Amino acid sequence: MQQLAYKAYGEVTSRTANTGQIEYALFQDITQALKNVDEAETPQPAVWADAIDRNLKLWQILSTDLMSDANELDPALKRNLIALAESVRQISYHVLSRKAEIIELVEINEIIMQGLEGRSSSPADVAAE
Repeated sequence: MQQLAYKAYGEVTSRTANTGQIEYALFQDITQALKNVDEAETPQPAVWADAIDRNLKLWQILSTDLMSDANELDPALKRNLIALAESVRQISYHVLSRKAEIIELVEINEIIMQGLEGRSSSPADVAAE
């Protein structure tokens, strides 16, 4: 499971210059996969499940990093992002059980991407939603 995430991370690393760009590229790639599933009239179940699974793995890796003492983000921001990661997990399971729409995951990822670009007002606002 983690090998696939690290492989994707390695592939993105070779194309980008810094950590923020790497994170952005990962979010962009996975968010596009989610959008493709959302836009498909009848997405293939394996493609649908894979897009959700990749998103869950990304958020799991981010959560692990956020809990690390080596992560130097503001503690309040770390807590909010960890709470957001838990929300993503819950929404993902609701999407898998057809109780929520995949677009909810797309919207969260797009807001995080805006933050990585410096265009978002506050990740705490996303976690609060």
